Amino acid sequence: MTSFALFDTAIGRCAIAWHASGIVGVLLPQHDDAAIRARILWRHQGAREQAPSSDVAHAIADIQRLLAGERQDLNAIHLDMTGVEEFDQRVYVETRAIAPGQTSTYGAIATRLGDLSLSRAVGQALGRNPFAIVVPCHRVLAAGDKSGGFSAVGGVETKRRMLEIEGARALHPRLPLD
Repeated sequence: MTSFALFDTAIGRCAIAWHASGIVGVLLPQHDDAAIRARILWRHQGAREQAPSSDVAHAIADIQRLLAGERQDLNAIHLDMTGVEEFDQRVYVETRAIAPGQTSTYGAIATRLGDLSLSRAVGQALGRNPFAIVVPCHRVLAAGDKSGGFSAVGGVETKRRMLEIEGARALHPRLPLD
């Protein structure tokens, strides 16, 4: 059975979904609580809203600290990637290696996966990322430090805000819009 909970962060209300094998989804803020619940239920049909287990509560606290501007490493959060395509899993592992306050590019991740021509596929995998924040797709930029895409509500502005919270502003003073 999949469970989920909503929780408050510095960027708004987020959601997390889990089952016995680990975290199966993290959502960034939507327009309102009804929208975030609808999105969770669309992704995880039959999920039930309930109080988080102690492991999930710890993951939530870590996410909240990160989004409040604390240096917080989320790599200890166990993700259940059952059903996630193998290529996407590889992209997510590489993306999780990007430290808070740092950025990388789609091309750099593609190169680490063995082929620069995979850059577009890396972007598509990150667009499907079911573990927002924990798999920090907001830390991945397009070539030339352009923002690239971002599918969360608020788009590139949300991405920029998350990078600024993490202190990446010093690296990229004003990320240019594509």
